[in-house]
This record gives sequence, structure tokens and C-alpha cells, in this order.
Amino acid sequence: MSFDEYETIPSSNVTDHMMAGAIAGIMEHCVMYPLDSVKTRLQAFMPSGNVANRGISTVLFNMIKHEGYLRPMRGMGTVIIGSGPAHALYFASYEHLKQKISHQTSLSMTVSSGIAGCASTIIHDAIMTPTDVIKQRLQMSNSPYSGILNCISSVWRAEGLGAFYRSYMVQLFMNAPFQVVHFMTYEYCQSVLNPERIYNPLYHMLSGGIAGGLAAAITTPLDVCKTLLNTQTVNARVEGLFRAVATVYTLGGPRGFFRGMVARVIYQMPSTAISWTTYEFFKFILIKKAKISDDRPTPPPPPPPINSTLINEKITTKTSVRCDLPVASRSRIYSHYTIRDDVSKGQQF
Repeated sequence: MSFDEYETIPSSNVTDHMMAGAIAGIMEHCVMYPLDSVKTRLQAFMPSGNVANRGISTVLFNMIKHEGYLRPMRGMGTVIIGSGPAHALYFASYEHLKQKISHQTSLSMTVSSGIAGCASTIIHDAIMTPTDVIKQRLQMSNSPYSGILNCISSVWRAEGLGAFYRSYMVQLFMNAPFQVVHFMTYEYCQSVLNPERIYNPLYHMLSGGIAGGLAAAITTPLDVCKTLLNTQTVNARVEGLFRAVATVYTLGGPRGFFRGMVARVIYQMPSTAISWTTYEFFKFILIKKAKISDDRPTPPPPPPPINSTLINEKITTKTSVRCDLPVASRSRIYSHYTIRDDVSKGQQF
């Protein structure tokens, strides 16, 4: 399979793009969700027993020991509901923009992928920002919410609709460079590890893990600011990116911007590896399905319709012929028939 065949899926399969992206997004977030819960607690500037000074395993162990085995999974239903449509639109728009930019400009596929990923983030974050607000509030220790619906209704009544999009601009500022680094690194790793661009799960997994880990490390300071905006209570009002940056510096100093970086990198590396491996698998399957459909022979055209009235036309004439046989004692009368149709036009037999 050539590079152009693998990098181009027929435009009629937009629905397939979205389905593959939705499955990849759900797999990415759900498999590593317990570690995401640990990352949220490490980053949050809230009284929780000085969690920031503890290690990843210690925080995870205490969550299970004091709050139950299912506590690290709390809020995962929100991710399933939100990440499906968010990643469906995200990957569909990414593939469309990547091909459009690379074909209509002189930019390389690596640069086109970075621009397409950055532009697709706008749609992705519009859906995922409210999801992150609900998810992170449920992940916090001593969370006052009993469930997803209770969290939505409580935040809506107490803080209004704006609370769900309080971190939207920070999310964009974080995810724009994240996706640029992410997609450009992925495409670069593919060009080194897999220059033929064949389907190979190992190459996709390694490229996705490297790209996700590098992008996560670079954007950790913005992720800390996003967590601060999402988890603040009604009494602590911080609005905007600059206020969030100032608050993080006041509460944690320069080191405060890198709280939970190890957990974030450990979370993102397998997450992006799973996401890319899943997406490339479905992409490969869809291309094979499209090629099979294109290679099928064209069926012959159907025969022209036949006039049923001529087929069902009955015998039109009947004549009697006298035949004298030498061995017969008397003459016999034989009937002579004529059948009319659209081909013979009166053929006799």
C-alpha cells in the first residue's frame, strides 16, 4: 500500500472517520483514567493533606485505601459521554484539513499535520472543556457531589453556565501548542521509524507515545492553570489565564507550574499510544474496505425490457390442411398454426 493510499481515505467515509476517532478517544481516556485522577489531585491547590508532596503510587494507594476501590474511576462516565463526539469531530476535521493543506500548499505533511491538529482543537475543546470541569470536580478529594448529574445541576445553580467554560481559553492556549508538538512529533517519528507508511501497530504505538509524552511535558504549566480554574470553589474566583498564572505562582512558586508533570507524562504517553494505535487500525480497515469495493468488476448492463403483451400473445390464425397419406385408410385433417411475436413476425412451424 503506497503512502498516498494510506494517507487518504475517501471523502465519502466521513462517518467512518468519526467512528474511528470516537472509539480511539474513548479508549485513550478510559484505559488510563485512574492515573488522570491522581494527576488532578497532584495539581490542585486545595487542602487535601499536602498531596502535592507525595508520589503517584502513594496518592493512588491512599485513594483506594480510604475511599474505596472504585474511587479512582469516579467521573469516568463523563469522559465516555464527552470524548466520543469530541474525538469524532476532532479526527474527522484533522484528516480533512491535513489533506487539504498539504495538497493546496507546498508545506510538508509534518507541518500540515501540526496546523490541522491546532485548528481541530477548537472543536475538540468546545466539547471537552465542560467535560473536564465535571470530571475534575468529581476526582477531587472530599468532593461534595454525589454523581455526574448532581455535579452538573449544582454547578449550574451556584455558578451559572460560565463555570463550565471558565477554562476554555486556557484549554485552547494549552492544547494548541500541545497538538502542534503532538502531531508534528508523531509525523516525524513515522517518517523515521516507518518511512513507507505501512500499517504497523508497533510503529504507531511508539510514535504516539513519544509524541504524547513530549507534548505533555512542554504544556504542563498550562495544564496546572487549567486545573486551578476547573476545581476552584465558589468562594475562590480566579478568572482568565493571567490571573491563573499569577495565582499558581503565588501559591506554589516556579515549581508550582510543574506539579503533577510526571503523572501527566506517564498518563499521556500510553494514552496517545493507545489512541493512535486504535485510530490507525480502523483507518487501515476502512482503506481495505474501500479498495475491495473499488476492485469489484462492474456488472453487465441489464437486458432491455421485453414487452409482456407480445410474449403472451395467443395464436392468431388457424388453418386446416388436408393431407392424404398412402397408408392411411382415410384422410386426416391437421391443424396449421401461426404464432406472432416481436422477433419472428409470423414465423410458422
